[in-house]
Amino acid sequence: MSLLVPATPDEVAASVAEAAQLRTPLSISGLGSKAQLGAPWNAARRLDLSALKGVTMYEPEELVVSALAATPIEDIEAMLAAKGQELAFEPMSFGALYGTGPGSLGGCLMANVSGPRRIKAGAARDHVLGVKGVNGRGEAFKAGGTVVKNVTGYDLSRGLAGSFGTLAVVTELTFKVLPRAETTATLALAGLAPKRAVEALCLAMGAPVDVSGAAHLPSFAANALGFAGPVTLLRLEGFAPSVDERFHRLGLSLKPFAKAERLDGAASIALWRAIRDVAPLAEPRDKIIWKISVAPTAGPPVAATIGKVYPSEALFDWSGGLVWLALTPDCGPDSGAELIRGAIAVHGGGHATLVRAPAEVRAATRVFQPQPPALKALSQRLKAEFDPFGILEPGRMQAEV
Repeated sequence: MSLLVPATPDEVAASVAEAAQLRTPLSISGLGSKAQLGAPWNAARRLDLSALKGVTMYEPEELVVSALAATPIEDIEAMLAAKGQELAFEPMSFGALYGTGPGSLGGCLMANVSGPRRIKAGAARDHVLGVKGVNGRGEAFKAGGTVVKNVTGYDLSRGLAGSFGTLAVVTELTFKVLPRAETTATLALAGLAPKRAVEALCLAMGAPVDVSGAAHLPSFAANALGFAGPVTLLRLEGFAPSVDERFHRLGLSLKPFAKAERLDGAASIALWRAIRDVAPLAEPRDKIIWKISVAPTAGPPVAATIGKVYPSEALFDWSGGLVWLALTPDCGPDSGAELIRGAIAVHGGGHATLVRAPAEVRAATRVFQPQPPALKALSQRLKAEFDPFGILEPGRMQAEV
């Protein structure tokens, strides 16, 4: 595989234009933190964007930041924290799961990542304001801008979210930022089974207390973070008096479930960072990791159905709607895909992504949820419009190359 390392956005456009002319497929990477996410395939060339780093604009008063695509998320978060601000969608890091370094801002949008706060703030696509990039013809483009209400017609910036580089190569991004919470506290309920825990989480989400994190850790995940047994967690953020008052009201409403305990400050922050990064399930490294998205009440029965066939460990986030599932390596040639997607279908629908598995396993498995015919046809039309020669990551989301 030949390596292309453009130093500027203009050089990115030139590299893609040459590949388009030669009909040469490209794999695209920033800092390589998500290289193991998706179907493995052999590209003739790799477009390495790691030289495109740096913040190009930051206006704290306007709550907006722009940076080149390979700028590390950690650098941006540190800069924002110094001004009492943050990326509110709480982008997860794949470092714990893959043993890699920090992710990039471009990779964050391309994978549309988010953390526990998604239930309140949304995902990366809900915070991107504008992008600059290059399509599959090698043509540079700009979409969106630096203010929240700037879109007429098709919102290309959001449309690229979750496309994994298959539609365009993003070179620069602009995101809105928000003030960082002054206080964070976690309400913990011990000893609940998953079904009962999700009932408590859903009750809390329906209460007027502005929950910003709702997760349940069964025994394995809880033990990994120092808890004696299963624990159900709810995060409250804001000004200290408001957090105290909301915590009190939430504790009273959840009293029928269990006694509420409280974690504050650094302990609360560290706990939700571990949940964000799925750290409790990261070891041992040979475990297969699935990310399952369903209705919150479907999370426990889906996990239970799978657990009856394959030994597994779970972590429930997003009030039960996000299930991170760790399976043993001997869970079948398809890594449990048929069982998992069948269980999802039985319990109301959703989707499942194979997040961690050896390359040979990912090559033999549909890593991403198969699309229904109408949605697949739409995806193919978008691909043909943005990348008519099929050179941008053609094997990443479907192992067809």
